[in-house]
Amino acid sequence: MNRKSPVRGGEKNGSAARVVGNGRKDEARGRSTGAGSPLRLATEAKVLTIARARTLRQQARRGGRKVVFTNGCFDLLHAGHVQYLEAARRQGDLLIVGLNCDASVRRLKGKGRPIQGERDRALLVAALAAVDGVVIFEEDTPARIIEALDPDVLAKGADWKASDIVGRDNVLARGGRVVRIPLRRGASTSTIIEKIVRTHRRAARAPSR
Repeated sequence: MNRKSPVRGGEKNGSAARVVGNGRKDEARGRSTGAGSPLRLATEAKVLTIARARTLRQQARRGGRKVVFTNGCFDLLHAGHVQYLEAARRQGDLLIVGLNCDASVRRLKGKGRPIQGERDRALLVAALAAVDGVVIFEEDTPARIIEALDPDVLAKGADWKASDIVGRDNVLARGGRVVRIPLRRGASTSTIIEKIVRTHRRAARAPSR
């Protein structure tokens, strides 16, 4: 999980986010929509604007359901991400994930990142059964999106000190909970990248036959 996260601009109510795809709800799910048209994925319906995420949160509240929020870059989706998101989802009834946009990942992780663009990362995270909604955002912290969504539970990796978790005071002041979730040891995008680079270098040095 990343230490800082940015909120995508352009929404009302002081929040910022954007939808991936054209936002149409009547597209065919998992098949072509016609000659020459792109394949539409059911998961795109789970990639939300901040306004849609707020509506989802309000509907959940009216139904007495608890909303969990977490955020991250989720560059190369791996088992650690899946385990983390499933654990976060178990803290409530609905999980909304804030996803760092490409520009913010570059600021946080450096040159060469992200490996995958925000659209692909959003679709992969949205495809997970544990995830109910994904919002792409670009501010340096998720403070504004947390303020806008007012989650019942704020989840973050246990590698974060409780006092450093952005939005913690807000959530606690409103009667919510902040949960630090243990991470899968050795599972990270950086580790995967390093392994790929090492493997490529060994292959390049190996004598040809």
